[in-house]
Amino acid sequence: MGTRRRRVSVIYFISKLIKWDDLGMEIILNCTQDSIKKAAKALKDGYLVAFPTETVYGLGADASNPTSVARIYEVKGRPTDHPLIVHISSISQMDKWAVDVPYYAINLARNFWPGPMTLILKRSQLAKDFITGGQNLVGLRVPSHPTALMLMKEFENLGRFGVAAPSANRFGAVSPTTADAVLEELDTFLSGKDLLLDGGTSEVGIESTIIDCSGFTPNILRPGIISKELVEEVSGLQSGNNISGSNVKSSGLLISHYSPIAEVILDGKTSPEDGFFAMAEIQTPIGAIRLGSPATIEEYAKNLYSALRLADQKGLKRISVIQPSGDGLAIAIRDRLSKAAAR
Repeated sequence: MGTRRRRVSVIYFISKLIKWDDLGMEIILNCTQDSIKKAAKALKDGYLVAFPTETVYGLGADASNPTSVARIYEVKGRPTDHPLIVHISSISQMDKWAVDVPYYAINLARNFWPGPMTLILKRSQLAKDFITGGQNLVGLRVPSHPTALMLMKEFENLGRFGVAAPSANRFGAVSPTTADAVLEELDTFLSGKDLLLDGGTSEVGIESTIIDCSGFTPNILRPGIISKELVEEVSGLQSGNNISGSNVKSSGLLISHYSPIAEVILDGKTSPEDGFFAMAEIQTPIGAIRLGSPATIEEYAKNLYSALRLADQKGLKRISVIQPSGDGLAIAIRDRLSKAAAR
């Protein structure tokens, strides 16, 4: 633990002193049409591109290139039986990757794409085992971040079909919501021909809602900003929330995940020198180090991962978090925090 903490602190310090290019991979700060075309060409040529989405930053590869996809697993240290989400430019590309799509899934896609929702569907022949983790299902998403959408469209203009992209961090660690956070996580693992597109801070801040649409009714595997109530309203069906009873493999379902180096304490006693993260109206305990004061539930989600990272940058041993109450987005936040606190 101590080694990784020192590494994060040193990289963060260095990144403030020298140019991004000096650390290896190419960083594109101004995401123009030409730079997006360059990134799409890099994907086609087999390199990796880290890019912003509205949820978190993704680490992208050509979803039909087994060698490129294998590099994602290597860079992240991710088990190869964990499936990847394929990012596409629009609902019109869905039938390239999925078959027998139920009508309720089409309704969900029409209403929430582009946006922070992933649909698990029966795979087509294009979706190979190296993408799906060996199961006969594939995860699809259309991101709404303008840089991500432009990248998907330019990639398809080159005759390619989709970008496989998990979060741009080491497996099990805190997801990145800024280009700086991607650098902290992956600088030593990416090559000089890989790219990082800096698109600012991710607007939502936590990962997409994942919905299994392989059955007769939708089943939410990972909660997100697209809530159970919204899923039911649009689909016209009662949705499940049955993760333990599902045999579907998907991102973010492990008991321990999204974890900083520091120990995360939920709704417990805060000791002096603990990091502290809670809604703005909750007073900071004496001696604690405030990591953030979100005024709304949306701000809480957007700032959560950066607060966890800040604690590691400060070398704190513990983070005391007061969880938000309520439904909707608060459920998704509590899901991420329960995994971050698991040891």
